[in-house]
Amino acid sequence: MTRIGRRLRGWTNGVLDLPQDLLQDLPRITLIGNKELYIENHRGVLHFSSELLRLGLANGFLEIKGEQLSIRNIVGQELSVSGRIGEIRYIESGEKL
Repeated sequence: MTRIGRRLRGWTNGVLDLPQDLLQDLPRITLIGNKELYIENHRGVLHFSSELLRLGLANGFLEIKGEQLSIRNIVGQELSVSGRIGEIRYIESGEKL
């Protein structure tokens, strides 16, 4: 990103007071205990099994490991997962899996 683009983004952050997930294309993750997980702003399911869910993000991947995982619903860029969630890992582009 150019210097002008970064300055413009910084200015809009301060003036408009928008959430960072909107401005920087980040996922919003809500975990309820270890039983339910809600993810917004993902780029699609890359892998799914009862023990591993891998989602594409704008700048990497999101891995959810657990037991008896099931996708409850997918609506646009929102997804809900239920099961016994043991680990959530954010993997940036270029980082090894």
